[in-house]
Amino acid sequence: MAIDGSSTSSDKPRRGRRVRMTGAERRQQLLDVGRTLFAERGFEGTSVEEIAAKAGVSKPVVYEHFGGKEGLYAVVVDREMRQLLDMVTGALTAGHPRELLEQAAFALLDYIETYTDGFRILVRDSPVAQSTGTFASLISDIATQVEDILGLEFKARGFDPKLAPLYAQALVGMVALTGQWWLDARKPKKAEVAAHLVNLAWHGLDGLEQRPRLIGHRKS
Repeated sequence: MAIDGSSTSSDKPRRGRRVRMTGAERRQQLLDVGRTLFAERGFEGTSVEEIAAKAGVSKPVVYEHFGGKEGLYAVVVDREMRQLLDMVTGALTAGHPRELLEQAAFALLDYIETYTDGFRILVRDSPVAQSTGTFASLISDIATQVEDILGLEFKARGFDPKLAPLYAQALVGMVALTGQWWLDARKPKKAEVAAHLVNLAWHGLDGLEQRPRLIGHRKS
């Protein structure tokens, strides 16, 4: 302060400068914001305006990075699909088929528990025409990883290995749909859910008939 009591420029409080994000940091921020909003409200319920407002940017910034809401959604879904697929395939390390079933069940339930928002997005059918990110396509991708394991097991037991894709889809679909139910129920505990899933799958496979027969009146 000056002698006469007036303030000087050095006495005025300085405003903190906002740290400018790099392009990569801004892109990641928009992905995080979009992921949260898509999980809460779905694709249709989320607007570019909301994404921009929550990120503290203008709408053109969203368009600059992703071309619009559809582009942002497609990247979010692709990342979640790769995360889940990597967790499932990375978990399949055991040699015994029953333990492999346990590992696959745990991997999906681990993903649901850790990446809840991501799973909520995946289980909704994608409204974006150019996106391959649908729950069905994800199940198909995971089932493809399981096919080879089942094919070897079928061959060892004298079953037709060409049926492995059918059984892979059935097994993975059972685990995935149970996981979708557990997403909100969260009871019983994760380990118990995994144990019951494997119980049904394994004991069903253990008593598998090489040529299953229909016992009802309908034969076609």
